[in-house]
Amino acid sequence: MTLPQPADLTSLVLRTDFSDDAAWDAVRAAIDGADVHPNATYVSDPRFTEVSIQVLVDEDAAAEEDDKITYAFLADTTTMTEPSRPLLVVDLYDEPGRTFRVPVRWFSEISANLSIANLDFADFADTADGSGTFRGFSDD
Repeated sequence: MTLPQPADLTSLVLRTDFSDDAAWDAVRAAIDGADVHPNATYVSDPRFTEVSIQVLVDEDAAAEEDDKITYAFLADTTTMTEPSRPLLVVDLYDEPGRTFRVPVRWFSEISANLSIANLDFADFADTADGSGTFRGFSDD
C-alpha cells in the first residue's frame, strides 16, 4: 500500500473514514475555505479505510527515499463526526507514529510551515493541549 504523494507545497489529507460523504465534503470545504492558496492534496481511496498508524509508518519506511513523506493528515471518524473537524496529524519522519489533532481552522498554518520545513512536527505536537489537540501558539 504505497502512500500517495502530495502535490508540491501541499499536505496529504488522507480519508480513512468512509461512513459519510457529506462530512468528507465539509472537511474539504473547511480546509479550502481557510486560505486562498491550496494547501491540501486530498486522497479518498477505500484501501485506506480505517488504516492504522503503524501501517502508515511501515509503508512510508519501506518506500524509496524519493517517495517518502514526512507527515500526513488523516480524516478519520473523529474528523467526520466532531464539529471542529479535528484532523489527526501523523509524523512519519522524526518520531514515526507520533500524533496530535488539529481543528481545521489551524490546518493551513501547520500545512504551510511543515511543507516548507519552517517548523518541525514537534513544534506543533509539543504545544498540543492535554487532549492532544493543537489550538495555536500562545501568542496567536
